This record gives sequence, structure tokens and C-alpha cells, in this order.
Amino acid sequence: MTTNNKGREIVLDMLLQVIEGEEFAHRVLRRTLKAHQDKPKQERAFITRLFVGTMKHYLTLDYIIEQFSSLPVKKMKPFIRNLLRMSVYQLMYMDSIPDSAVCNEAVKLAKKRGFGKLSGFVNGNLRNIARARADIQYPDKDTDLNRYLSISYSVPSWLVTMLLEQYKPQEVEKILEASLRENEITIRCNCIKTTPDKLEELLIGEGVTVIRHPYLKEAFIIKDFDYLEGFSTFRDGLFIIQDVSSMLVSVVANAKEDDFVVDVCAAPGGKALHIAEKCKKVSARDLTEYKINLINENIRRMGIENIHTKVWDANITDPEILGKADIVIADLPCSGLGVLGKKYDIKYKMTEKQQDDLVKLQRNILHVVSEYVKPGGILIYSTCTINHKENIGNMEWFLDNHNFKPDSLNNYLPAQLHSDTSKAGYLQLLQGIHPTDGFFICRMRKESR
Repeated sequence: MTTNNKGREIVLDMLLQVIEGEEFAHRVLRRTLKAHQDKPKQERAFITRLFVGTMKHYLTLDYIIEQFSSLPVKKMKPFIRNLLRMSVYQLMYMDSIPDSAVCNEAVKLAKKRGFGKLSGFVNGNLRNIARARADIQYPDKDTDLNRYLSISYSVPSWLVTMLLEQYKPQEVEKILEASLRENEITIRCNCIKTTPDKLEELLIGEGVTVIRHPYLKEAFIIKDFDYLEGFSTFRDGLFIIQDVSSMLVSVVANAKEDDFVVDVCAAPGGKALHIAEKCKKVSARDLTEYKINLINENIRRMGIENIHTKVWDANITDPEILGKADIVIADLPCSGLGVLGKKYDIKYKMTEKQQDDLVKLQRNILHVVSEYVKPGGILIYSTCTINHKENIGNMEWFLDNHNFKPDSLNNYLPAQLHSDTSKAGYLQLLQGIHPTDGFFICRMRKESR
């Protein structure tokens, strides 16, 4: 593992942008890695692991620091607290780095950035933690489950409380444990250009470890690669990054050859591209030019010709498509609690009020876009969250207030996912329990008046 302090300094600046600023972690990471593509693979892997690990664990790291520091973390200067966080992460989770190197490099960074007077504070705390880390006391699971889960898995207490109200304790722990694991990259074969078998062969030829996903034949988990843009299979549009949970949206939509499909919040385009393989025409919409450009970029790379993109606010009715869609896909903005392992700052930035506001937004969009569906047509509502209010709560509200009925998913889903709820028209996937992101899908059919 690299001991280059430049990598640590890069990570420290990334943490300041996200934790102390308004940036999103996954965007900062993507931008940083792109800017440092010239660095060796090992160094970029070090940057990724240190940044992602510190972000995923930083409430746990704060808990550890405060057992040794005379100054609460919140009262430290932002530079110092984030320097301590990433250094403690190395001490606790990166065994290949000697303790002395962690401490020495942290002191060097403090001095380099103008905090020489606090270098002794940094050094003393880190060396004390290194010596006594085996004796750190964590909250007891049996006497205070909420506190145990919050500190052990670095999740705000209010969010733990909400999850425990909706799921069994063992399910909550599996969900939170999954959010700390290394992310798996799942891809979908572009069946317009190649076959799953041929794609697997080509990827293996490029040195990639390829694992078939148990749910869908076109889905693979890929490992042991540097960056995707280096693969001809990616540049040639033979696959797209997409979680299997997202792929299932198009599967349960079950588009026919002559269908017109509207995807109302389509960026970056995975679901629209998937369903376009089966139907006549797709209208893929989103709120901004930036998001539409993401879709268009994937359309060009994948070579799909039957998708039309449009900048459109899903909250506003588009009179041009009223009653014309055979299928409407409404994969709506949500709290993102199903993708905590990929968007690891969500759990720190989301609030209860924001969740309630999202429910109102989702209901308004569902009301608007339901008017696009033909009588007998299908509305697919999906989210990448596991919050009941945004999922089954919205489904029940919608069915109570609109001329739709639930439609069984069992004719379309793989047999492993059949259940009483899928028969009733919806599916809730949970990360850590299913080999996917946390995700909700329901299928509703518009009745003829």
C-alpha cells in the first residue's frame, strides 16, 4: 500500500469538500479519480479506499476520537478533525500501514497546511489511539440497540430509530452492515450489440473477473479492473453500469414491440435504454440539460436509436402525451436509503423533514404522470430507498386516489423473488438481504372508465 503523503492530502481535501461543504461524495470521488488517471492503479486505489472508508465510518471514527481527545470533535478546526478521522481510519481498518507511518504523515500534513502548533495535539491523540485501540469500549447491543447500531455502523440515531420501526432488528443490522461493504459493480449487457455469453468472453479476455448474477442472464458483477474507460467493451457500448434492482424495472414493465414508453425521471438512462431493446419508442425525460446530456451520452455509446430525450419537469403536465403511453416509468427522486453503500454521504445529509418533503414530491409527480397512461396501460413506480412512507405508503395512497389497480409481478420476476407482496403488485428489495441495492418497484394498471 502506498505511503505517498500526496494521496493523503488529496483525500483530506476531498473530505473537506464533502463533510464540511455541500459536495456529494460520489461526484467528488469520480472527479478526483478522473483528474489523477495518470497515477498508478495502486495510488488511485489508496485514494479511493481511504476516502470511501473514512466517509462510511466517520461517526464511528468520531466516537473513537472522543474517547481520547480532551476537545470534542465538533469544536476542532475542520482541517484537524478530518485529518484525525482519516488517520484513525488507517489505524483501525488499514492493517498494512504501520502506525508510525500514519502518525508521522499526519503530523507532516498538519505542519504543511499551517497547523504546526496543533501537530502535537494530532500526534498525541493518534499515538494514544494506536496504543489502546484494543481496549476501546463500544455501546452494548443488548442494553442499547439504537446506540450500538448507530456507532457500529456510523448511522445517525434518528435514522436507526426509523429503520427499527419499519424492519426487524436483524434485518436492520444486515442492511447497515451491507452499507459498509466494498461496492460491487454490476453491469447489464447491451443485447442490441452482443449476447451475454459473448460479453462475458470479451470481458474475461480484457482481464476482468466476471460473475453471473443469479437474477438475470444479462447481468454480471465485475471485479479486478482499473477504470472502465480503458475497456474497448465499454467504449463500444457493449454494456452499461446498472444495478440489477434497476434492471428489474424494465423486466416487470414487460414492454411489447409496438409500445410507447415514457420514462419521466430517466437520467442517467439505464432503464430507458433497457426497455428500448423491447419496444417501439421511448421518451426519456429529466429536469436539466445536464441530466439529459448524461442520457444522450449513454444513448450514443450504446447505439440505441429509438429513444427521444427531452428536458421536462415531471411535476408539470405535458399535454402532448396525455393518454398516449402504454407504459410510464416513474423512478422518482427519493431518500436513497437503498444505496447507502454507493452514496455514503446520504445518511449524514438526509433529514426527517427532507424525507417528508420527498413523499409530497413523489405524490405530486405520480398524480401528474398517471395522466400519460392509456386505459389498460401500466404505471411503474420505483425508488432506490427502503423507507416505507416513500414506497408502500405512496403506492397505497396512489391506488386509493386514482383509477389504477395493482398488477402482479410474478409473471415477470425471477422465481427467487416471488412472494405474497410480488403477487400483490410490489417488491421491496433490501441490501444485505438481497444481492442488489435496496429498491422498491410496483406495477399498477390503469382501469378503463
